[in-house]
Amino acid sequence: MSMLRTGLVRQTRLFSTSSVVRKSVVDSAKDAVKKVDRAVSGVAVKGIEKGEQAAEAIKSTMPETTGEAKGKASEVTGQAKGKANEMAGKAKGTAEEVKGK
Repeated sequence: MSMLRTGLVRQTRLFSTSSVVRKSVVDSAKDAVKKVDRAVSGVAVKGIEKGEQAAEAIKSTMPETTGEAKGKASEVTGQAKGKANEMAGKAKGTAEEVKGK
């Protein structure tokens, strides 16, 4: 009978040509840290890109020289004065209409 048992044991072995890959706890932890690092890096890069886009948008709306800035400021001031004079004229016209009635 002992011969029969040894024959059964030898037949139950599995044949494999690939090596068994086993990760230690340290390797698993390293992989987890790498995944987290990639995710955080991706979010940081997106934030940097958004900041660059915002800076570019601000640069495009701002005047490039102080001369341009002064010109725009005086233009806006002129528009405001014109509007104020227009409103004052309308107020005087309305006041005279009320007096005439």
